[in-house]
Amino acid sequence: MSITRRQIRERVLQVLYAHELSKDPIEKIKVDLLSDIADKDSKYFADKLIHHVVENRIHFDTLIKTTVDNWDIERIALIDFIIIKMCLCEFFYFEEIPPKVSINEAIDLAKDYSTKNSGKFVNGILDSLLMKLKDSNEIQKTGKGLISHSTKSDNEE
Repeated sequence: MSITRRQIRERVLQVLYAHELSKDPIEKIKVDLLSDIADKDSKYFADKLIHHVVENRIHFDTLIKTTVDNWDIERIALIDFIIIKMCLCEFFYFEEIPPKVSINEAIDLAKDYSTKNSGKFVNGILDSLLMKLKDSNEIQKTGKGLISHSTKSDNEE
């Protein structure tokens, strides 16, 4: 049986949420919740997504906090916070996934797993983050909406 990217994202959300609540080691939680994923590509996608969300927690937290500076950060639902970080991870580390696909997946996760207003909230935050990241050249959309990292624009050479 094949597993979809949506299902993998749901599993990753479960792993990250369990890790936040229990503070158990992430590897133990991954074994518990991802052990039935047999497909190598699916397993790689899940592992890479989890790894980069955890490794970049401080960076992603800072990006989110500066985007919602008029909002009490403690009021953001934990699930929404994790979903936004997962999407940021896809912006930065999954060049093959167009940002709008990542945002749409995040909105759907928020609608399915969080509060009734979470879809709109997550959409607003991610749209703002994407614009900010593109404006600061931290990420750039190229081609079919794909992202490429750029340290120097063609005009600067």
